Amino acid sequence: MAATPSASSLIEFRNVRFGYGERVILDEISFSIPRGKVTALMGASGGGKTTVMRLIGGQYQAQSGDVILYGTNPDSVPVNVGTLGREALYVARRRMGMLFQFGALFTDLSVFDNVAFPLREHTNLAPELIRDIVLMKLNAVGLRGARDLMPSEVSGGMARRVALARAIALDPELVMYDEPFAGLDPISLGTAARLIRQLNDAMGLTSIIVSHDLDETFHIADQVIILANGKIAAQGTPHEVQNSDNPLVHQFVNALPEGPVQFHYPAVEIGQDFMNGVQK
Repeated sequence: MAATPSASSLIEFRNVRFGYGERVILDEISFSIPRGKVTALMGASGGGKTTVMRLIGGQYQAQSGDVILYGTNPDSVPVNVGTLGREALYVARRRMGMLFQFGALFTDLSVFDNVAFPLREHTNLAPELIRDIVLMKLNAVGLRGARDLMPSEVSGGMARRVALARAIALDPELVMYDEPFAGLDPISLGTAARLIRQLNDAMGLTSIIVSHDLDETFHIADQVIILANGKIAAQGTPHEVQNSDNPLVHQFVNALPEGPVQFHYPAVEIGQDFMNGVQK
């Protein structure tokens, strides 16, 4: 793998192709994720946003092209995530934090133990030090006082913040957020968005957000990438994307019901479908 270390990029996609059978999800796309910035991945459902995060985390492997993870400094050797063996992949994943959609907390563990889990699993730190780290992470998300509660005893917004504390427990370089605003009330949504931005800047993180919430995401993102039909429909600052003359992007950012993105999945005419009968 020939790769040139980049001081400004943490992740780089180079002509990445991925699909399921004949269905192409990503069609030789190329882009970079800049260090220390918040990048938003947006687009219609099924456009490949979550697939991008799974490729970065090594859950999926690109069918062609490279997913490059650069080192912690310009002298570090970059790696191709798709070619890593199991142990090397686990090392790379320790540099990443993941906030799953709806939090994905362990329901039988307390708030404290949820955040402590990655520290106990991946380090040999003394219990006293783990306690201090957990309390600091919970304090960062405003929930130090909720440490003894169970997931069933906290609200949806609070659960998302607990999950965020868990995602940053190991001080990762990269944090990926899968629909962090889904299902939140306006107050919790605004709090979550502001927290993502504040933590990114205060901790020197690099953040990737998959979201359909245009207002909050555009407000906190430095870079927006719109995926559609296997390609990158638009890429740039929120202002540049909002003013794109691409019809698909215009439909998306303005939430228009009519445009290149159709409501119906491609199918034969309905009359013909019924006349053909049930297909075995």
